[in-house]
Amino acid sequence: MKNSYTFLKTFSQGIRQEIDNKTPVFALLLVLLSIPLSHAVNSICLGLLVISSLLYFKKNNFRVETDLLFPMALYLLMVLSYFWTIDKDLTVPALSKELSLLIIPLCFFLFGGVNNHQKQFILKYYSYGILVYAIYYLIKATIRYYLTNDSSVFFYHELVTKDVNAIHVSVYMALSFFYFFTKPFKKIFDFISILILLVMVFLLSSRNITIVFIGLIVVYHLFYSKLSKQMRLKNLMVILLLLFSFAFIGKLKDKLRQEYETIMTDSTVNDVISKENNTFYNVSIKQAWTNKTFNQNDFFPGTAFRVYQFRIFLEMLSEDAIFWKGYGLNASYPKIEAKGVKYHVYLGNGNSEGYQKKNFHNQYIQNFAELGLFGFLLLIILLFTNVKNAFKSKDFMHFAFAFLMISLFLTESFLWRQRGIVFFTMMYCLFNSGIVQYNSKAE
Repeated sequence: MKNSYTFLKTFSQGIRQEIDNKTPVFALLLVLLSIPLSHAVNSICLGLLVISSLLYFKKNNFRVETDLLFPMALYLLMVLSYFWTIDKDLTVPALSKELSLLIIPLCFFLFGGVNNHQKQFILKYYSYGILVYAIYYLIKATIRYYLTNDSSVFFYHELVTKDVNAIHVSVYMALSFFYFFTKPFKKIFDFISILILLVMVFLLSSRNITIVFIGLIVVYHLFYSKLSKQMRLKNLMVILLLLFSFAFIGKLKDKLRQEYETIMTDSTVNDVISKENNTFYNVSIKQAWTNKTFNQNDFFPGTAFRVYQFRIFLEMLSEDAIFWKGYGLNASYPKIEAKGVKYHVYLGNGNSEGYQKKNFHNQYIQNFAELGLFGFLLLIILLFTNVKNAFKSKDFMHFAFAFLMISLFLTESFLWRQRGIVFFTMMYCLFNSGIVQYNSKAE
């Protein structure tokens, strides 16, 4: 009780201090913490950020930062794609969904960006908030398990719902984990928080994020930790042993085994989704790249599906004049669907969506297919700028965010989802705002 009172007192004092600094820190925090909630709630919080930025606006505070212009340039290209899109009915609604690319950097310009103290304040309470989400998801899953005796409620989309998306949530959890993990002086509460967030990352069962997550822990111990070399290596061995033991539990173990089998062997039986009267076969990477047609009981594991999507993108690139301009924002879906029908991939039924309805699941390809070469290059510039500033700031949280995004974009069209675009743009602006100023002061 005493700890709770101290926490609330510190939090309220911090908020009052930030209000005095004329920066809408509380609104920025609300936007970030509302991302896992409904789109309506997140949109309301974005509206509050805009109002707060206007209220805090002063002419002498207004500052345009070059690095924050890149998300705005990407949105401008999306708007321009309206004039050449092959499907205006798909492009127009998507423009409102992507509006955060324009609004959030503009808000940072209006209130003059954030300083390093404010950034750390936001990251601190954001990490506490994500910890609360983690505890909520675990409690909800425990209750569901008690009622159904089904262990799948602890894994992947079942743990957080498909709409919120397990892969997206694993990124939120991983970034918050590194806040507690990199604290120089840890209390019991910090160690408990680390354990809870660590368990969540593995339960969410994203292979890609899990591998990068482990890699980032290794990088931190080798290059960022202030412990002695001997202690760092000892701790690293213990942590890696613990992490790899997690990889052999639940759905993550099944997915890793499935991916290994589909690299080595064609058409292995999928034991998880096969039923008594209907057997499903895993599509291998070779088959995804070479098969002239597929069967309705062919199942695409993650890597094989992304190979298939890359294959049809190359076909589109050779068949249609999309190299420079693309199909237009969100306008690649009819083309993907036509390819799915051509190759006779699983086309879905009343209960499940077919493969032909899915996007490219690769942000690099998605940008190229819909916005052409310049859309692809703008994405690369965004990521390069983020990495460059991460090294410049020497902030491991920034470093972790930069490499989580690079890897996530290989397997997800993250910026084509409202939660994804808000999270990326907010964190990009937060980490890259005022970075030159702080380093010059330090020098």
